[in-house]
Amino acid sequence: MKQTLAITSSLMVALSTATVQAAVSPEEAERLGNDLTCVGAVAAGNEAGTIPPFSGHWLGKPPHVDYELHSGQHPVDPYPEDTPTLVIDGQNFRDYADNLTDGQIAMFERYPETFRMPVYPGRRDFRYPDEVCEVARRNALEAELTDGGLGYTGYNGAIPFPIPSSAMEVLANHNNPYLAYTEANWERDIANVNSGGDITWGRQVNITYNATTHPDNVGLPHGDSTEGVMAYSFVKTLLPARDRGNATVAIEPNSYARDRLAWSYNPGTRRVRQAPEFGFDSPMPGTSGMLTIDQDRLMNGSPERYDWALLGQREIYVPANAYRLHSEDVSYDDLLQTGHANPDEMRYELRRVWVIEGTLKDDYRHKFGKRTLYIDEDTWHGVVGDYYDTRGTLVQHGFINYYYAFDLNAWHAGTSFYHDLTTGGYLAFNLFQDLEEGPELNRDDLPVDMFTPAALRRSSH
Repeated sequence: MKQTLAITSSLMVALSTATVQAAVSPEEAERLGNDLTCVGAVAAGNEAGTIPPFSGHWLGKPPHVDYELHSGQHPVDPYPEDTPTLVIDGQNFRDYADNLTDGQIAMFERYPETFRMPVYPGRRDFRYPDEVCEVARRNALEAELTDGGLGYTGYNGAIPFPIPSSAMEVLANHNNPYLAYTEANWERDIANVNSGGDITWGRQVNITYNATTHPDNVGLPHGDSTEGVMAYSFVKTLLPARDRGNATVAIEPNSYARDRLAWSYNPGTRRVRQAPEFGFDSPMPGTSGMLTIDQDRLMNGSPERYDWALLGQREIYVPANAYRLHSEDVSYDDLLQTGHANPDEMRYELRRVWVIEGTLKDDYRHKFGKRTLYIDEDTWHGVVGDYYDTRGTLVQHGFINYYYAFDLNAWHAGTSFYHDLTTGGYLAFNLFQDLEEGPELNRDDLPVDMFTPAALRRSSH
């Protein structure tokens, strides 16, 4: 499906003054698969031995794991015998402050009696497919930022900048990882838990087609092979009841110098309308206004409203290998406690992360005046985000629990938590623990004509 994605006039100055980031030298690229992993993480462990070296000895489902691919089965833990080596709590967190984010410290200060971080042995055992590694190597040699950092040249199927030199390159990696090419017929629950523990429920049907990671497009030039489109999505709200039947289709461009296109259907008016502006701090459907559209995966969409700075790399305790949390043995009643989720279901590891910070530009508006993102070097997925209001006050702390999905031989975003540090409430997003099936990944091809205004209208009947 061909779409016209017009360049917005507000970005013309940025396009004309963009600084082009050069690709790395062949000598630097030779580090990939040697002292760096094929996607650019430091292969060695740290000096203290608290971060292990990368092994990468598993591609896909390990032999000892009983899992049926592409079935919607809940994730199965390949490390069932692991136990915490450390528990950080309200009494000892200051001893580990150098390896915590401001938002994590705020959680310990707000919930000193109940918030804990169980720290498990580091595990770096899974790897990407060879074709993804090859695309990453080609991107290292050839990819460059375009459109003032809002797009890039290179090839589909892997991050564009495995050896980054700027915040915009790191952010481009976060926005363009190797993902499932389809998520089909996936229901997900959303729990808005107030400070007293009462829950307002949301539920959505979520269907996604990622064009740039489809097997037919992996390795092809970024952009031309997918007609300017990175991804298509369809979201229909089932809960809360007042929003039941609302639905949206959206088309994600492969360069944010072009507009996102989105259409919405409202059952009250029975009309499909194009959304004049989709993204940024517009409320995420089904979240009771707790989550903005550009907070899904901590940050998504155009970065144009912020000035981004690269703060370097740190060793941080972050969620990792989060299989236990997503087991069918975990119930919502057990998980969703007052103040925060049940720490016993969490798994943290000490990992190296890239840290980037976005500061709101003077001539733009947004709910958040500053946002700090912590991006896992092994996967290039954002795992922790701290959010500040326009006065500089830390107001929200979010984190995503990723796991290596055997269906796609890569990492997948599971349940995320967004904590309102002002009210004491939190949002649990992408819940499926109590549902019969988990995400259905790479099960079927999806036709792109199901992501059109006409298809949205048909879906309402």
